Amino acid sequence: MNYTVLVTGSAYGTQNASTAFLFCQSLIKMSHTLNSVFFYCDGVLNANNLNKSAIDEFNLLAAWQKLNKKHKVKLYVCISAALRRGIVEDEKLSNIMIKKGNFASFFQSSGLVELANSIQISDRIIQF
Repeated sequence: MNYTVLVTGSAYGTQNASTAFLFCQSLIKMSHTLNSVFFYCDGVLNANNLNKSAIDEFNLLAAWQKLNKKHKVKLYVCISAALRRGIVEDEKLSNIMIKKGNFASFFQSSGLVELANSIQISDRIIQF
């Protein structure tokens, strides 16, 4: 089956994002297709590069990045929701860095059109 996962819970403070991550891992282990993970509302806080977990806690940001790197799962972040929550990309002008953003690597900014496209090719959408 083809799945799209929608994450609306922040990285810390709720169980939503960590449960979504565990669900994504299970889908891959069971040989399902994970089209993408779309972060929306407070879920965009998962893409904040300034998130730092305590040394004895699970690093959810690094786990999402590893999921992308190892399994090529697309990690889409709603850019409008991200901007409302202070998550911004790097700003460059002719290859000169103007402002360093806090948008974590391996995540891609997108709009709701990307979510709609993922839903269209999926058998199931699961929201956390």
